[in-house]
Amino acid sequence: MSETGDKTKLLWDDFTATRSLKARNELVLQYVHLVKSIVCRMMPTYRKHVDFDDLMSCGMLGLMDAIDKFDKEKEVKFETYASMRIRGEIIDQIRKQDWAPISLRQKIKRVEEGYHMLEGRLGRSVSEQEVADFIKMDVAGVKKTLEEAHTFNLVCLDEVLVDRIKSEEISLSADETTEERVEAKEVKNILTQYIESLPEKERLVVTLYYFEEMTLKEIGLTLGVSESRISQIHSKALMGLRNRLNQAFSI
Repeated sequence: MSETGDKTKLLWDDFTATRSLKARNELVLQYVHLVKSIVCRMMPTYRKHVDFDDLMSCGMLGLMDAIDKFDKEKEVKFETYASMRIRGEIIDQIRKQDWAPISLRQKIKRVEEGYHMLEGRLGRSVSEQEVADFIKMDVAGVKKTLEEAHTFNLVCLDEVLVDRIKSEEISLSADETTEERVEAKEVKNILTQYIESLPEKERLVVTLYYFEEMTLKEIGLTLGVSESRISQIHSKALMGLRNRLNQAFSI
């Protein structure tokens, strides 16, 4: 074991034995880099609605909660568990702000229902032009709504997509019920099936964002399109997933 690993183990042993504030604070300092890394990745998406310091504060609360609740006897790395808690705390805070005005929610609902109804009727993925014709909106309006809906959809789904798809393997929460684990497994199955059914470009964007943990800007550079366009493609994919999940759960 490396010197850093020895130090971390000693910190955990001390905290487990004493549950002291001093020991917890030392662990916080040991893992604060996780908070910074997660905030830096989330910041480009939510920068219009929150500032860096607010996200850091929420992330630190999530880190402290993770330290308090982590069971080191489980065969899962603390970093994985803590990342879920940190992201969950940040998403909860953004949700509380209720930043999306009614007019935006109405536009999002109109476009989302257009995609859902048209794809259900045709049995395939549909283009922005087809949706625009179907709901009597110009293509530019559909694209703009998809871009505006991106943050809204992420706030609704980030916790499901990132925090719960892995919980079948992680299952670290002491108060997690059997029902919650079964639901998490079903969410994971729905997500997997949905990703496999996506058109190639949407599937690639979702895979790069959630599994390769690339930012929208990085994905845009990789695919040779603008960050704005990636936001639209991602948002459309999330709308479809929301429909799938709504059929199975109340979210």
